[in-house]
Amino acid sequence: MSETSTIDRRLNRSANAEAGDLPLHRAVNITDRPVVAGKFVRVGSEKFWIKGVTYGTFRPSDGEARDYPEPQRVESDFAAMVASGINTIRSYTVPPKWLLDSALKHCLRVMVGLPWEQHIAFLDEPGRAESIVKRVREAVRSCAGHPAILCYAVGNEIPAPIVRWHGRRRTEQFIRLLYAAAKREDPGALVTYVNYPTTEYLHLPFLDFACFNVYLESEDRLAAYLARLQNLAGERPLVLAEIGLDSRHNGMEAQAQSLAWQLRTTFAAGCAGAFVFGWTDEWHRGGFDIEDWDFGLTARDRNPKPALAAVRTAFAGVPFPDGIEWPLISVVVCSYNGARTIRDTLEGLKQIDYPDYEVIVVNDGSKDATPEIAARYDVRLISTENRGLSSARNTGWQAATGEIVAYIDDDAYPDPHWLKFLAHTFMTTKHVGVGGPNIAPAGDGAIADCVANAPGGPVHVLLSDTVAEHIPGCNMAFRRSALAEIGGFDHRYRTAGDDVDVCWRLMQRGGTLGFHAGAMDWHHRRNSLLMYWRQQKGYGKAEALLEEKWPERYNAMGHLKWFGRLYGKGLTQPLALRRSHVYHGAWGTAAYQSLYQPAPVTLLSLPLMPEWYLVILALAALGALGLTWTPLAVIAVPLLITASGASIAQAVAAGALAQFTTDQPSFGHLRKRGLTALLHLIQPAARLIGRLQHGLKPWRRRGNARARLPSVRKAALWSENWRAPEQWARHFEAALREQSAVVICGGDFDGWDLHVRGGLFGAARGLLAAEEHGAGKQLVRLVVRPWASASTVTVIAMLAGFALWAFADAAWIAAASLALIFMVLVALVILDCSKAAGSCAHAFERVRATHGANVD
Repeated sequence: MSETSTIDRRLNRSANAEAGDLPLHRAVNITDRPVVAGKFVRVGSEKFWIKGVTYGTFRPSDGEARDYPEPQRVESDFAAMVASGINTIRSYTVPPKWLLDSALKHCLRVMVGLPWEQHIAFLDEPGRAESIVKRVREAVRSCAGHPAILCYAVGNEIPAPIVRWHGRRRTEQFIRLLYAAAKREDPGALVTYVNYPTTEYLHLPFLDFACFNVYLESEDRLAAYLARLQNLAGERPLVLAEIGLDSRHNGMEAQAQSLAWQLRTTFAAGCAGAFVFGWTDEWHRGGFDIEDWDFGLTARDRNPKPALAAVRTAFAGVPFPDGIEWPLISVVVCSYNGARTIRDTLEGLKQIDYPDYEVIVVNDGSKDATPEIAARYDVRLISTENRGLSSARNTGWQAATGEIVAYIDDDAYPDPHWLKFLAHTFMTTKHVGVGGPNIAPAGDGAIADCVANAPGGPVHVLLSDTVAEHIPGCNMAFRRSALAEIGGFDHRYRTAGDDVDVCWRLMQRGGTLGFHAGAMDWHHRRNSLLMYWRQQKGYGKAEALLEEKWPERYNAMGHLKWFGRLYGKGLTQPLALRRSHVYHGAWGTAAYQSLYQPAPVTLLSLPLMPEWYLVILALAALGALGLTWTPLAVIAVPLLITASGASIAQAVAAGALAQFTTDQPSFGHLRKRGLTALLHLIQPAARLIGRLQHGLKPWRRRGNARARLPSVRKAALWSENWRAPEQWARHFEAALREQSAVVICGGDFDGWDLHVRGGLFGAARGLLAAEEHGAGKQLVRLVVRPWASASTVTVIAMLAGFALWAFADAAWIAAASLALIFMVLVALVILDCSKAAGSCAHAFERVRATHGANVD
């Protein structure tokens, strides 16, 4: 009997003995080509978890083996891999056809590495870049269409000094060139580039999925870094192309233990797969055999190490091992006339891979076939009269028996492992709520594809890689006890805004919200312009309702201020005056080199606000008035062109950067980009109309107190009971909020303590001081000053100047009109400052009556 056969049997016997009856990877049709499905990879109708191992590089040999062992050795290696639950190999050189055929015979997929001169300044030498592209095309052509191909990797870890030498953008453009070359030769294949932490800043959104080599020897650090990489990957799968540990310097048992937790952590983080580096200690690189590192699952003679059994066990429990006691989850689907899409939702919920869950469908007075469709499924159907979305959500959690309540919309359907990722986050954190990404499915039509790239969609807002400020209602889950503590959802939000309100109220009580990239669902987007217009108007109404309850979260113009970062498609970024910067470290030596975006310039962010359209209308009115006086037209018309051009430029840039899911010959990319740009223009208009119709006007005023003439006002109160200065400030703040005043507390560098907003044009600022008089007695002083922004004062002064100029030129119509506008603005400033001053005076009287005494 040959030595090879003996080693093969030893490998199989060892794997089976260690793993017992653990199942191997689920068989799929090897002839189906892999495709990207949201955050994961799919083959046919099945999710394909990439359970991989790297193979090579090996010492070159003569004959047909080339950069690989002899065919007999490859056959035995592949058989042992399959016996150990491995379903994919990663090669670093282009495999010969016989090796791909062997992989196909063993139902293994191959990630084909396309080697080229990545370690040198490849863009500097004339003709080298063209030569690289040509060789990549030839390499892909030699493998194109083979059913064993998982994907092509058009590069692997271009060294950070080389990227720094060429520059980030040139490197990104060259990788895109290689990507396009590979796609031309094999259009149906997946193509990626294998990055690593030192050049994580490379922006490569065109790749089919994100790939990173990551070596971290701390479980917590790996989990945290994977969360970061998931957010960099966005809506694409994340695959770890190399993980591992050297057994020569760490020991075989340490290697086994490390690989076990590395794989568990990787899949628990929602990654689509991982490759263990590597299959064997036999490793040849740069013309030399590597003898001082042993990363293999097997020794050079293919004797199995303990790591092989650990990997088999980990791969058998993907994404989570058996034996976990999962909590009962109640899934709530609220529907009003959702017959068109709710069947997809309920079919998706049938396919959920979770041992203990119930489905509750709340039919909120639908007039279509929604209840009849729901009745055909194994769900608990609750029908009520039409009371709105918040009421339906409350009906759902109140009827739930699970300790976790998960919500999904009736126009969405879940990934099969949606509930496991949500539950795992609840089980390993103290978050009161958890959400995940919602991704537009392909095949909904060209308009839906454009809407998915348009603003106003359901996006999540993250304070960190794992902590959220907002999770959208189409994919959110909460502890039932937390919902009960806040009384559930607010009934005033009948169609939208309820998710934002409930998130803010939970955080207000000290709770935190989590985010898991793997807990994804598919969410249909609107497939007509009219439906999109109505949706955005409804969102504008919801924002108006939210501002009534949470005025301090909106600025004076009526724009919502998020503390976190928004994630998702269709997010228009302000045009930047300053370029982003990469932190390289001194001499480019930093191990983790990240991209730092400059803070957006406030002026350039204004065109992203719906209220910007009011500015354009005002400039248009001044331009029309300029027909009666040329100097006004000379100034107003260029400003109008600039303001309108800013919005158009933002929209065109967003359309150019859009990432579409499908190509339709009848509705090509150019038309899609044009429609996407148009959606970026009409969305703010629809949102603005919804806001204005329901009270969220820039000229709105808040506060119930009677207005008082704006002037510098001083007051004082005597207290026999000592309080800290910040406690006095809290008393005044509470008294102001009792009368619905909008209050902003001063920061560390402000010369005021409280800013009370009277309206868009004026406010009041209060400063507190506490005099200490001994024995716990205090004299608390307050000074209130009227305040108007510098921009408001500038506009008023310019109007006055132009009115005088027009009067001097005898342009009576322009002079009268400008004077009238001037007087109206001055009156509004006085009125807003008076409103704020009245709120401050009333609040001080309230505090003095409650906590102090009058001062004569």
